[in-house]
Amino acid sequence: MWVVGTLWCLGPLGAVSLLVSHLPSALAWPAAILALVSGWRRAHREAGRTPVTVSWPSKGPPSIDGRPLPLARLQWRGPLAFLQWREGRRLRGLSWWPDTLPPGARRELRLATGGPAGAPDAGSVAP
Repeated sequence: MWVVGTLWCLGPLGAVSLLVSHLPSALAWPAAILALVSGWRRAHREAGRTPVTVSWPSKGPPSIDGRPLPLARLQWRGPLAFLQWREGRRLRGLSWWPDTLPPGARRELRLATGGPAGAPDAGSVAP
């Protein structure tokens, strides 16, 4: 829900930023309208997304809504998790932010995928 609210705010803020900048009016107004429309479209698309069920068994590929994802890849960047997979020629993905995945579920995901659970090795730290 935070993402939708943020997108609703970014469109008008982008439009105002363009209008108060030193762009010529002939460029600022069309760009401001484009920023408003883009923010509205992205918020509308995000609000219409249906929730999916991701399961990651200890052995075997993960699945989304029962469909196996044999070439799925999960990356962690701090508290953020990014899942990418390929459907045909198209690259798809999901992301989990701290406000969308509770700490317990985030820990379960880290344990199921074999992600880093604690501090890195002492050898990776500079002396």
